[in-house]
Amino acid sequence: MQKDSSMPLWVFLAFSSIETRKGALILIWSSVIFSVYCVPWPLFFNDIPWVSQLFLIDDWEWFAMMLPMTLWYWLSMKWVDKNRGWNQPQM
Repeated sequence: MQKDSSMPLWVFLAFSSIETRKGALILIWSSVIFSVYCVPWPLFFNDIPWVSQLFLIDDWEWFAMMLPMTLWYWLSMKWVDKNRGWNQPQM
């Protein structure tokens, strides 16, 4: 994405290498899925051994970081939707 004078820096930093809305949506949905993974599920399901083996995170640090990042990406996409628009994919 090309930065112009009207684009805030926080939007440019979120999508500097993403050119299309589809790419932004993929980034946002990936962040949402990883945020759900980052919930410390073993704290809630102590008695199920496979939960501890599948979900390796046992504290809230990663979730606390992923939540604002996902919000930042979503707000950046909304800014681009409202103010600038997206490039059309090249065929």
